[in-house]
Amino acid sequence: MQKRKQQTNQPMNFSQKSGKSATPSKTHTTLNLGTAGLRKILVAAGIASLCASCQSPQTPTATTTPGSTPGATPAATPVAVSTPGDPNTVKIVSMLPMTGSALGQAQTMVNGIKQALAETDSKACDGKIKIEYEVFDDATAAAGKWDPAQVTSNSNKAVADGSVVAVIGHYNSGAAKLSIPVLNQANVVMISPANTYPGLTKPGKGEPKEPNVYYPAGTRNFTRVVPADDLQGSVAGNWAKSLGVQKVFILDDQELYGKGIADVFEATAKKLGIQVLGREGIDIKASDYKALMNKIKALNPDMIYFGGTTQSNAGQIIKDMRNVGMAADAVKFMGPDGIKEQALIDAGGKDAEGVYATFGGLPPKELTGAGAKWYESYKAKYNAEPEAYAAYAFESAKVAIAAINKVCKNDRAAIRDAVLATKDFNGVLGTWSFDANGDTSLTTMSGNVVKAGKWEFVSALKTE
Repeated sequence: MQKRKQQTNQPMNFSQKSGKSATPSKTHTTLNLGTAGLRKILVAAGIASLCASCQSPQTPTATTTPGSTPGATPAATPVAVSTPGDPNTVKIVSMLPMTGSALGQAQTMVNGIKQALAETDSKACDGKIKIEYEVFDDATAAAGKWDPAQVTSNSNKAVADGSVVAVIGHYNSGAAKLSIPVLNQANVVMISPANTYPGLTKPGKGEPKEPNVYYPAGTRNFTRVVPADDLQGSVAGNWAKSLGVQKVFILDDQELYGKGIADVFEATAKKLGIQVLGREGIDIKASDYKALMNKIKALNPDMIYFGGTTQSNAGQIIKDMRNVGMAADAVKFMGPDGIKEQALIDAGGKDAEGVYATFGGLPPKELTGAGAKWYESYKAKYNAEPEAYAAYAFESAKVAIAAINKVCKNDRAAIRDAVLATKDFNGVLGTWSFDANGDTSLTTMSGNVVKAGKWEFVSALKTE
């Protein structure tokens, strides 16, 4: 599941996983699963003026100031909420990067959501409630990834549409940081399949004011079906130790997700006795990293750990690492789930061989029970392998549908509460619950490696 260049050691920035675009900007796509075809929607900058009869709860508009820190409070600006045209129709919205190199990952997540809705013919409560689904693109071609202004617009648009009762997103933790407070004051629940930055939910795991700063209404409205990075970073450190790593150089992309997980990895490595030779934040827009790689090579590391994503120029880092003579059999390269996608292999080419990545769960092919059945149905329906987060998007949608089935009316607060109260959910990821912070009880993760041009599962990794 990025902000642009930032000075090294600055406060953590907005993004988690993101995209570097070579594709045109898209308008939002609306999908009414009960009808055929797609309707084009014109996306305005900001929120368009709404009907005179609209209600106006005090809902904030997210700030998009580039220099704001994780603890910054979004500005509060009222957003009018439309009255639903049909009280028996509710809407689920996804906010994912549908533009840029993260599109492949995001599209399989959208596919997973569609699968979940198709299982009940987009209906709930014995057919009394109709569920519509709308896809919001939180990325732009201009940004090449998720865009703060786009996230702001999307969040306000979701709040303004009185039929929206749940949001599935984001892929990027920095995007979630902006949208959660907007949705929070409107009682709209967000279920994330991919946001892993700990500070979104866990006290003491991020900046001093986190996570309460994201919940101005005083109630939680954010949940995630994927384990957070405080677990994944620790697992990565332990895995590196088991792979024989004794000396590591750490890089990060200076963004919310990348810096955060690199921090946890570094702390774990030091605790385990792995020598940290150095650490640097990179400029993700640099054309090459040869000088940096030569500097690292001179220190004779066993591994380079990169806290970041494919869209943070991971492919170029790997190419330059290999080009200066740090061969895969001598110097390992490891990253988090932000690089575990086909786009990394495409970007790194032959140099991606042997790259290691942790993932906050099990790859789709390794799921068992209901997960295995889902995996086979996905391949049959789309004639393709699902990317890592497709199952998590499917699970998120199933959680939203279950909550709608409990409430059986358009009641944002009640649906939010039903989601947060999810216990012993028997889904494709196994049987799990949300804790008081909205975090999943699942902790099993996986180690993966690029072999013969494909990601290959190595083993399940347990938290200590």
